[in-house]
Amino acid sequence: MQQDHLNQLANHIQGWAQDSGFQQVGITDCDLSHYRPYVEQWLDAHYQGEMGYMQRNLDKRLDPSKLLEGTLRVISFRMDYLPENEKQRMPEVLASTNKAYISRYALGRDYHKLMRKRLAKIAGQIEDFSEQHLTQRAFVDSAPVLERALAEKAGLGWIGKNTMLINKKAGSYFFLGEILTDIPLPLTEHQDPALHCGSCTACLTACPTNAFTSAHKLDAKKCISYLTIEFKGSIPNDLRKKIGNRVYGCDDCQIVCPWNKFNQRTQERDFYARNNLDKEALLTLFLWSEAEFLSRTEGSPIRRIGYQQWLRNLAVGLGNADTSKEIINALTQRLSEIALSDIAREHIEWALKEQLKAPQ
Repeated sequence: MQQDHLNQLANHIQGWAQDSGFQQVGITDCDLSHYRPYVEQWLDAHYQGEMGYMQRNLDKRLDPSKLLEGTLRVISFRMDYLPENEKQRMPEVLASTNKAYISRYALGRDYHKLMRKRLAKIAGQIEDFSEQHLTQRAFVDSAPVLERALAEKAGLGWIGKNTMLINKKAGSYFFLGEILTDIPLPLTEHQDPALHCGSCTACLTACPTNAFTSAHKLDAKKCISYLTIEFKGSIPNDLRKKIGNRVYGCDDCQIVCPWNKFNQRTQERDFYARNNLDKEALLTLFLWSEAEFLSRTEGSPIRRIGYQQWLRNLAVGLGNADTSKEIINALTQRLSEIALSDIAREHIEWALKEQLKAPQ
């Protein structure tokens, strides 16, 4: 394909992306050698916790052409997800100890399916324009892809001290997706990201569990998002009080980031909160039956943790909530259920002790 044709295609991709609801597109190559030392040091420090897949697919993460043979370019896409008036609500819920805090990205429809379908459509448009069979594949957090590193190289932002990708015009409340392709599209220019965070350490000091060992280094074993979503076992006792009312993920390092004053409001109604999950009481969610959990989290990323882990997380929140007879009764009643997992039972017992310790 001639260079002017490739330039035209790159311009078309920008238009197709905008038509599909994406806010930004960048194009980069497959060379991630700059990131290898950081990733290897992170793994050597065992900061990945029980996410063993990070180690198993390291070569593919650091070279997309090994993930999809023939890949020459990675097209990186950004989609904003924060609705209007959400920035004020998040700290308000965190301050309400009897309410459940769920990470903002998970309050609406699961972004994986929504974005993957649109990226697949764009991949088809690329092939139609090229008038030839292409080697292409779309990804949305669904394969060993270093999406933040690729997005940084593609000019979509920079990886901040909190390890999130930050965009100077959009903050960090956005999703990323990629199309791997064997077309040698022109690369997007990007700037050196080194100084964009400056001397600011707001994200590092705001972390409730002190999960950042230093700037750009996150120990997942202490991260609330990891503990409440990826981790299936017993949450360490010394971290339970620090988790507060965060029952699925955590946004603290984003809430305090100064760059998020520039975040863009999404028009995607699928990302709006569903089933009152943006302001529901911990006790109300804890009283859901498994059938209610499955029904009310249908199409949501929350469902992936399963009902027993949902109860485990809520039990921690209830153990940190204001003491009440209603909570004590609910915890006691749960302990009589035969189907309760050992992990959920342990955390409910802990919550009950915490409730009974407090003055009533």
